[in-house]
Amino acid sequence: MPKMKTDRGLAKRIKVTGTGKLRRRRAFRSHLLEKKSSIRTRRLGREADVAPGDRRAVKRQLGL
Repeated sequence: MPKMKTDRGLAKRIKVTGTGKLRRRRAFRSHLLEKKSSIRTRRLGREADVAPGDRRAVKRQLGL
């Protein structure tokens, strides 16, 4: 059986921390920012954890 290939698109979007947590970028921060409050855009700039329901699939795609 050949080795599993890493999903390169996903690997560029998700970062694995030193403790093994999966971090992702938040959506809705790319454009149309004028109408969004500064508090909201600042909050969207922070990284978020991958949802618990998605972790298993994401780890598999990353080859972890």
